[in-house]
Amino acid sequence: MAASGAPVGMILAGGLSRRLGGGDKALRRIGGETLLARIARRLTPQVSVLLLNANGPAERFGLPLPVVPDELPDTPGPLAGILAGLDHVARAFPGKPFLLTVPADCPFLPNDLAARLAGAAGTAGAAYAASGGRSHPVVGLWRVEAREDLRALLVAEGERRVERWIERCGAVPVEWPAAPFDPFFNVNTPDDLAEAERLAEAYPAL
Repeated sequence: MAASGAPVGMILAGGLSRRLGGGDKALRRIGGETLLARIARRLTPQVSVLLLNANGPAERFGLPLPVVPDELPDTPGPLAGILAGLDHVARAFPGKPFLLTVPADCPFLPNDLAARLAGAAGTAGAAYAASGGRSHPVVGLWRVEAREDLRALLVAEGERRVERWIERCGAVPVEWPAAPFDPFFNVNTPDDLAEAERLAEAYPAL
């Protein structure tokens, strides 16, 4: 169980998973469990509450996580999920200043994710993960009080790129090593799913 000062966490599972043939990417399986279950297992000890951003019937995920649907129409991408999460935290957990978000396709998230992002965000106001020279802006820690700025970006300006959001809110990158494997390896294609299965076998403690 994480300390009471830990952020609220949310897994973003609202995508359409076209490159994996459609359906819920989070329910694809590696190492005998779903991507969603693996991510929840890794994230739960790091956060005070774990939420799931998804659209449609919540029962299909098979986990006792509160589901926060997108509030904007037409599935406008991960920024809509982040906004829904920030609004939910403001309503349901008014004492919590931060929301940690991760995508539903990163099954090897680091165990120090929340702690290291919080250390950076405490100074800069927001932080996101990086590894191997690449940014992972959906893996981030965001101030709940910034939600109106995000709403303006999404609704008034029609901007859907997460990169624009990290620029707008002044988020800073936090680097993790990419060896012996990248902790932010994400599953987008059948080949990625096969590689994730190989990694799960090679590193059974994950």
